[in-house]
Amino acid sequence: MDKNINFTVFCIESYKQAQNITGKDALKIFNDNNMFDYIESFYDILHSTGQGYIVKDIDVYIDSRRN
Repeated sequence: MDKNINFTVFCIESYKQAQNITGKDALKIFNDNNMFDYIESFYDILHSTGQGYIVKDIDVYIDSRRN
């Protein structure tokens, strides 16, 4: 499996667990906010950080898109 796909799945699972939501809800949030493009664009930076940072970064990105 492609390393970006593995990392994207890791991001979805991490976000799902942190937010205590279902996988279906996490996918909807990711799709609605173009998270897949964001993760692909910033893979080199994000994959070198920790799980907590990734979840926080996802939250910041989503919040910035809503405002």
